[in-house]
This record gives sequence, C-alpha cells and structure tokens, in this order.
Amino acid sequence: MKLNNSLNGDVIELKPNYAKISLQITDLMRCDDEGLVHGGFAFCAADFCAMASVNHPFVVLAKSEVKFLSPVKVGEIIIFECNVTSSDGRKQTVSVIGKVADKEVFSGEFKTVILEKHILS
Repeated sequence: MKLNNSLNGDVIELKPNYAKISLQITDLMRCDDEGLVHGGFAFCAADFCAMASVNHPFVVLAKSEVKFLSPVKVGEIIIFECNVTSSDGRKQTVSVIGKVADKEVFSGEFKTVILEKHILS
C-alpha cells in the first residue's frame, strides 16, 4: 500500500472484520492559529480504518454517514476503531468510532463494496 501514514494513520491492530488506527495530529493538519485541525484528516483516517477492517485489495467506499462530535487540535492522537457490522456478498457496513483519550470525537457508518478487480483496471 502506498498511503502516507503520517496523513491517514498507522494500523495498530488488525483482525478479521476489525481494525484499529492511530492518527497523530500534526501541525501540517492545522487550519487556524488556535490549532484546530481540519475534519478532512479525521475522515481520511476513519476511511482508512474502515477499508482496513474489510481488508481486501479491491475494497472501495460507496457511501458514508459521519458525525464530527468534538474538535481536534494539534498534538492530540485520535484512535479509530472499526468493526464490520454486516456483510452481504461484496457489500459491507462498517461502524467507525474515533476517540481522543476517552472522548469520542468522530462516529460514522461506512458502506463499502469489494470489486472484482482494481477500480482503475
């Protein structure tokens, strides 16, 4: 995989239908002088976690519904945990929770599809 882990997070645990990702929030992700981080970085890591939980080379995101529950700032670490909650052939639904320490900052449901070949093939 050729993702930049400094932007999408590091896999810290991987089991069938489960993944755990750690995203270190850096100054590169800052969007203002107060240290607020752009939510797109959290979404990227959550999406990466969801794909890792499905753990197939041709999985793609079809749909998502997410909630940004609390702001994140430079210096924090978000831990994302994902579980495949349902599977119907090539379609999976993945539950995603992101926490900073014990505080939930992100939640979502990701709908994925496993393709027969690479999406660009």
